[in-house]
Amino acid sequence: MSVAAARRDPQARPRSDRYKWLVLSNTTLGVLMATIDTSIVLIALPDVFDGIRIDPLAPGNTFYLLWMILGFMIVTSVLVVSLGRLGDMLGRVKMYNLGFVVYTFFSLLLSITWFSGTAAATWLVVMRLFQGVGAAFLIANSAAILTDAFPEHQRGMALGINQIAGIAGSFIGLVLGGLLGPIQWRLIFIISVPIGIFGSVWAYRQLREIPVHRDHHVDWSGNLSFALGLVALMVGITYGIQPYGGHEMGWTSPFVDGSLALGVASLVAFARLERRSSDPMFRLALFRIRAFSAGSISTLLAATGRGGLMFTMVIWLQGIWLPLHGYGFSSTPLWAGIALLPLTAGFLLAGPLCGYLSDRYGSRGFTVGGMIGSAISFLALDALPADFPYVAFGALLLLNGLSMGAFSAPNRASVMNALPPEHRGVGSGMNSTFQNSGQVLSIGIFFTLMIIGLSRTLPPALRAGLVTHGVPGGVATRVAGLPPVTTLFASFLGYNPMAKLLGPRVLASLPKGAATAILGRRFFPDIIQRAFVSGLHPALDFAAAICAIAAVTSWLRGSYRPPRTASGGGEALVVD
Repeated sequence: MSVAAARRDPQARPRSDRYKWLVLSNTTLGVLMATIDTSIVLIALPDVFDGIRIDPLAPGNTFYLLWMILGFMIVTSVLVVSLGRLGDMLGRVKMYNLGFVVYTFFSLLLSITWFSGTAAATWLVVMRLFQGVGAAFLIANSAAILTDAFPEHQRGMALGINQIAGIAGSFIGLVLGGLLGPIQWRLIFIISVPIGIFGSVWAYRQLREIPVHRDHHVDWSGNLSFALGLVALMVGITYGIQPYGGHEMGWTSPFVDGSLALGVASLVAFARLERRSSDPMFRLALFRIRAFSAGSISTLLAATGRGGLMFTMVIWLQGIWLPLHGYGFSSTPLWAGIALLPLTAGFLLAGPLCGYLSDRYGSRGFTVGGMIGSAISFLALDALPADFPYVAFGALLLLNGLSMGAFSAPNRASVMNALPPEHRGVGSGMNSTFQNSGQVLSIGIFFTLMIIGLSRTLPPALRAGLVTHGVPGGVATRVAGLPPVTTLFASFLGYNPMAKLLGPRVLASLPKGAATAILGRRFFPDIIQRAFVSGLHPALDFAAAICAIAAVTSWLRGSYRPPRTASGGGEALVVD
């Protein structure tokens, strides 16, 4: 190994070909397991709530619905930076192994819930939060462990496989949730237990710790201010999409406004504390590294553009397209996951390939091109009618997956290659925080834009349709005046929205033919099509604009290319 290479990476040492592939396979398993659970619950939620005998759309129960969906993401976003820093201090492999154990333990507790009603829902929410802690251990340290194991000229490929597995896991979970949930809702949690046990034993026996600097101390003020700020912001966003008083959303709620203000103030305090700390949790000076700062901001923007896409597509498919094409509402969750498979295929194809190519040609062209392709795909989706031809829809999903895959792997490799070795854990955690925070922010923005569009056109269309089918005017006015978010959540959960909105008493009072028509597969999709599109257009336009901005920030990372390498004897050596 050259002297210059050793000086640039003090932890650099000859890397065994066999060992680095063991690291890649184990960390990919860990990240895949963690990210599958971010979405497996989405599709299986109706089965979960039916199993514990609770109506998630009843007044007061939307708390459980939102926190089952977003709580996992919030905990992971908040903790990955701190746990990445602990990995830098105490050992990345130790923290990673602990993540497997914590994740597996709480997956088991989720599957053995013996309560029912709100007690069971509370138990699931709390255990899900602790499951997110285990996921944060895994996600925070996996990229740093990979970067330590692989030489610089192969990191793009390795990180690409790892990150794309993580992104694809969120879509694979949709199909698994649709398959396992109807059989037994506990299976969606039990499935992680044997995988977690196997991964824990494998990681403990095979992964090797790299010596760490032990003369560091925990930056408690930085950790607490960062955690408080991020939690407050994400809680504010979560409750901002819920109805408040007589408003369709909660952005005027004092609690929401106070949470957002507290979050901003805490993050400002965090920045000040970190500048003055002798041993900060995160060195803000790392943002002076152009490849790191541009790559991290691009990660945030890309996640903000992509994060709400899955929710929007699921609602589009379950609420409109699948019922119009003969699928019953109860079966739409599974088929929505299957319909989104081209998106997953695009990620899986482009991620590893572009990661490998970026090792040879640099990352900037792939990240810029990926974001431009993503923007084009969002604009093209915007041009589709609500009752689209699936071939066109699937092709655009594939384009979006290919584009996001082309961006994600080279971008992560560029970020990790730019970091000094002693800061890889916390730098990886910060990048993951940007990604997860962008997803939560995106969900809030997408839902807000869609609800604004629905609130303008859905009430009069729904009232007119109900009155035409014999529903009394007063009842039709009341149902049409309900917050649009109730309709979105009903569609998202695979319920027949009209059965939920009208209730059994009103339906029983209607003539048989009228009730059958209202509960049929065409009434609700026909009513909501125009209103849904009016909310969908600004959401997709926003995503396209954000991706275009991400293309610009990706260009600003510079034209860095990894140094040429030579290898021999099973080792990869960096040559200046």
